Amino acid sequence: MQFRKQLAVKKLSIKMGTGDLAKYPFLNEAGEYLRQSGFGWDELDRPDTKDIIERAAERVRIAAAGNVYEKLDRYETEILTFIVTLIMVKSIGLEPVLRKYALAEARRAEKFLTDDLKKQSDAQKRALFSKIFEDLFGLKIDVTEDGRLFKVKVTDYLMRSSHFHEQEWKMINRLVQGGQVFLDADETVRLVRNELSVLITSRVRAMNLPTLPQSIKQKVEELRTELAPRYEYRTYAVTDYPPCVKHALEVMARGENLPHSARLMLATYMLAIGKPIDEIVEMFKNAPDFNERITRYQVEHLAGSKGSRTKYSVPSCEKLRTENLCFATAECNGIINPVQFGRKKRK
Repeated sequence: MQFRKQLAVKKLSIKMGTGDLAKYPFLNEAGEYLRQSGFGWDELDRPDTKDIIERAAERVRIAAAGNVYEKLDRYETEILTFIVTLIMVKSIGLEPVLRKYALAEARRAEKFLTDDLKKQSDAQKRALFSKIFEDLFGLKIDVTEDGRLFKVKVTDYLMRSSHFHEQEWKMINRLVQGGQVFLDADETVRLVRNELSVLITSRVRAMNLPTLPQSIKQKVEELRTELAPRYEYRTYAVTDYPPCVKHALEVMARGENLPHSARLMLATYMLAIGKPIDEIVEMFKNAPDFNERITRYQVEHLAGSKGSRTKYSVPSCEKLRTENLCFATAECNGIINPVQFGRKKRK
């Protein structure tokens, strides 16, 4: 195709290779790469660009299903596919689709970043990753002399790790030296996971759509018709639930992600009060990373019908407080577990 030839001609003028741009197409260099190629949107109505449209639609569908688009076989094509996908998501105009898409793209980039950080071996690669973290997240990372660990400032670490509830992220459990916290590749990327999703979401929201080629308009209408019915969610009365459960349901209703500990609390509470598994699975449907098969297995595991066959208890109020999941009101006085909420009133 003509536009691929144009892209290839410009490849040498870009500091970052097309392989890097295909992995991290949200970088400004990717947009500059396409601008230098001279590619125009009107070319997307040509028959030989149909593959771009179909790949972009596939990327949207995969994200909406809670999965990650993994293709990386044709670099120039994937760079353009990413841009077309952004336009499709913007044009579809469904907030849950945007959230799921942003999370899926963040998870895709997270995988590439983690793999590349583990394999980084030369100064050029280290400079590339330092640029990505600093340009996108304002996070300066250094590499230890042996190249096995990464270092970030304590202040940067605390600002981001405060959102995590697992014990291993507490400062007391970290290696700290000279005002810097030491992390492995997985932890370094995990530190910015949420920021990457937010970055992609904000990029889509800030887009001013051009006059779209007819080929994209048709595909957008097809996707909207296909996806819209998935997001006609049931609403749940939450007046009788304890504040911690109410808060979790409100977060889910907004289509936002709950931390793992909050999901465990919500699922075990619903099981404890006798909600059927099908209804509990339905409650998680708004989550950007919702996957019905995985969610059902996890709920059944907590119920004791799968896995270890051990039924999990609802976390205590004390544990919820340590994990910043407690939103107690006066009605919570005297209870030590959410399942006790409202018993005095009912009596």
